[in-house]
Amino acid sequence: MKLHVINTGFFKLDGGAMFGVVPKSLWQRTNPADENNLCTWAMRCLLIEDGDRLILIDNGIGDKQSDKFLSHYYLHGDASLKKSLNEAGFKEDDITDMFLTHLHFDHCGGGVKYATNEKLELTFKNASYWTNEDHWKWATEPNAREKASFLKENIMPMQESGHLKYVPTDGASPFNQFDIITVDGHTDKQMLPRIKYKDKTIVFVADLLPSTGHIPLAYVMGYDTRPLLTLQEKEAFLNEAVDNEYILFLEHDPVNECCTVKHTERGVRLDKTFPLKEVL
Repeated sequence: MKLHVINTGFFKLDGGAMFGVVPKSLWQRTNPADENNLCTWAMRCLLIEDGDRLILIDNGIGDKQSDKFLSHYYLHGDASLKKSLNEAGFKEDDITDMFLTHLHFDHCGGGVKYATNEKLELTFKNASYWTNEDHWKWATEPNAREKASFLKENIMPMQESGHLKYVPTDGASPFNQFDIITVDGHTDKQMLPRIKYKDKTIVFVADLLPSTGHIPLAYVMGYDTRPLLTLQEKEAFLNEAVDNEYILFLEHDPVNECCTVKHTERGVRLDKTFPLKEVL
């Protein structure tokens, strides 16, 4: 099995929204904001190459939204989904499985694109697109708080094309390469792949832990639908991560690809940061 980092570019989000009730004087130490109070975030995905399967975990924001929509998020950087796949030696048609941690637009938007006739089509035409039935219902019948994050043009083509598949309702993974941790604080039934790689365990932490700056328990995003549940899920997961020496793969950290955590007198805190290639 081989792992490849797939960078899809950077975007910006309001720092206050990303850190909830934590004062700017504290969160800006790890994530400095610009003059508009916006912080830069990565959209870092992971490709698992194993035999005849190529499993992509999340796919970024894509480029099919209107200029007005994209202007709100200040997309920047040289990386793109297609470019990163090509640099890893693959094409879009090579992907066999598109695994989505959840269906917010910055995690699934790259999975659908406009064809030359301006009709929507799947970016990965040979892939199965994986979510779970509970989260699918949550995303297609959205609450008012999350409605702006669940875009029909990102979601419905998966079903309409016949490529949509559900992880079993008991959370059992359909993949030999990883099992799945399910969490509900950020959005209902977000899925975090826990990958066994050689003698190590790598967890794709998605929006349970967007960056190293979110490790302290109170640092919870304002976007989370159930912030108190996130606190509980984060505490349990971080303790598990220390005890089992997990490597955390960070989807949104603008600088760090991976980190480990450790117990301290102040609770679980950052231990080390490093690129994924140091693990491979």
